[in-house]
Amino acid sequence: MERIKLNDGNTIPVVGFGVFLIPNDGSTYKAVSDALKVGYRHIDTAAAYFNEEEVGKAVRDSGIPREEIFITSKLWIQDYGYEPAKKGIDASLSKLDTGWIDLYLLHQPYFDVAGAWKALEEAKKEGKLKSIGVSNMTPRLWNKYVSQFATMPAVNQVECNPFFQQRELRKILDAADVKIEAYFPLGHGAKNLLDNPLIDSLAKKYNKNSGQIILRFEVQDGLIVLPKSTNPARIAGNIDIFDFELTQDEMERMRGLDTGKGTHDPETPGMGEMLLEKFKIHD
Repeated sequence: MERIKLNDGNTIPVVGFGVFLIPNDGSTYKAVSDALKVGYRHIDTAAAYFNEEEVGKAVRDSGIPREEIFITSKLWIQDYGYEPAKKGIDASLSKLDTGWIDLYLLHQPYFDVAGAWKALEEAKKEGKLKSIGVSNMTPRLWNKYVSQFATMPAVNQVECNPFFQQRELRKILDAADVKIEAYFPLGHGAKNLLDNPLIDSLAKKYNKNSGQIILRFEVQDGLIVLPKSTNPARIAGNIDIFDFELTQDEMERMRGLDTGKGTHDPETPGMGEMLLEKFKIHD
């Protein structure tokens, strides 16, 4: 598995396994176990996914040395603010039970972001967290909040795929050596993306499927990608992207698919309040 260096000196596998919406009923344990068996070494979870326990158990039961597995989790907005965030971090550490968390993110850019970030910075100094970052920050939200931070985030996890390549955001992040982690890297599995004629032609040329072409483009373009599936064949296929390389011309043509529009707008009025009401991780 290829890894890239973050701005804090730590390295991260370029393909991670996402577990959003996979239930905590044994399904997450099985999916993560399957992923680890076929070569994934990066698992992405969150407090608000309600499945940190099963991620941790799958990691512990895998037989793979803990140092070889990179775990990302995220603090939910219900625990923002300095003191609540400290408790939220400890809750994630307890549920995962993996000794430390390799990357911990502020899941959403609302409410007391600066107070929560301060707690992440302290937990990093204490060794509880190896790297820290943010998620769902648009260029405007990035400029609003990060100027209040004492340290630069290592990553910004955002929606990103060939139809929404986050070019404006990437200019800002590149200047600070901040990496993008792409969620929904396959565009929610949208048919118009997977069946795109350019992607289909490249899939035929390289004897790959459309998803593999998309993930290869994103990794080759410098992104960290987080595909998700519970299908064992698809889980294995999504990591089978390191035995070919797109040409520079093909990369440019893929960049030409960008529409600049995603499906989630973090700047939507009332979004923070809506998410807080929808996902309550504790009383």
